[in-house]
Amino acid sequence: MSGEIFRDIVAFITIARERSFTRAAAELGVSQSALSHTIRNLEARLGLRLLIRTTRSVSPTEAGQRLLERVSPRFDVIAGELASLSELGSKIAGTIRITASDFAWNTFVWPRLSAALLHYPDVKLEVSNDPALTDIVADRFDAGIRPGDRIGKNMASVRVSPDWRNVIVASPDYLSARQLPLTPEDLARHACINTRYSMKEGISPWELKKGDTLEACRVDGPLIFNSVYAALDAALAGYGLAFVPENLARPWLDQGRLRSVLEAWCPLRQGFHIFYASERQLLPALSMIIETLRYEPAVQDVT
Repeated sequence: MSGEIFRDIVAFITIARERSFTRAAAELGVSQSALSHTIRNLEARLGLRLLIRTTRSVSPTEAGQRLLERVSPRFDVIAGELASLSELGSKIAGTIRITASDFAWNTFVWPRLSAALLHYPDVKLEVSNDPALTDIVADRFDAGIRPGDRIGKNMASVRVSPDWRNVIVASPDYLSARQLPLTPEDLARHACINTRYSMKEGISPWELKKGDTLEACRVDGPLIFNSVYAALDAALAGYGLAFVPENLARPWLDQGRLRSVLEAWCPLRQGFHIFYASERQLLPALSMIIETLRYEPAVQDVT
């Protein structure tokens, strides 16, 4: 059905229900002359007289009454559905799909989002704890969370965490039997616990920096994980050096169960951001999540 005939039938239904061109014109926000023209066009298209108009009243013909009885309920259903969609566009409800690494989710996202979601029972959240650099558009995610320097083009983003850093750690037992690494090159003589965040990608290098000197170290060792939590556990068990977020390792460092090395080569990384396709209109539920997670450095502690 073309948009023109759809509009014309809506005009006819309004006139037939109101039994008045004047009231129908006011309801539709058009002039009476424009409404009369619309009805004449509809009658010409159908080859039928639909309305009988006198100086005192307007009533449908037999064909008009049939059209009103058969078509009007269907238009009511359509109008109801359109109203529901409009409500959905303003109500904080619906399903939001987010991808984030387990570290970002557990450390910076869930502690703040968990309390907020209790106030929005109509929001359904689906989370993929995947550390890979997911294409959120291709994989139909509404948003993703990753460090600010890893966000692609055509994406809008909002910071959700302070800057943070990875540190190189190992158990005292492991280090006691070996010479401590003093430079990134010394890592080649150590068992290093690697991470590969996607089978489509290579093993992640250890990105080290001291002053203006950058080193992307390719290290080797007996274990490869796709989770920093697993790498941390392996370091605690004495399997070698692991490159893990400092705030995960901090409790074990404070207890003496881990020691850090090459600290001068472990710079801060850009904080995590929630990102989404910039050309898409934000759903109210996603806007709520973004505002809940928005990081304000003036009022929050820096890691």
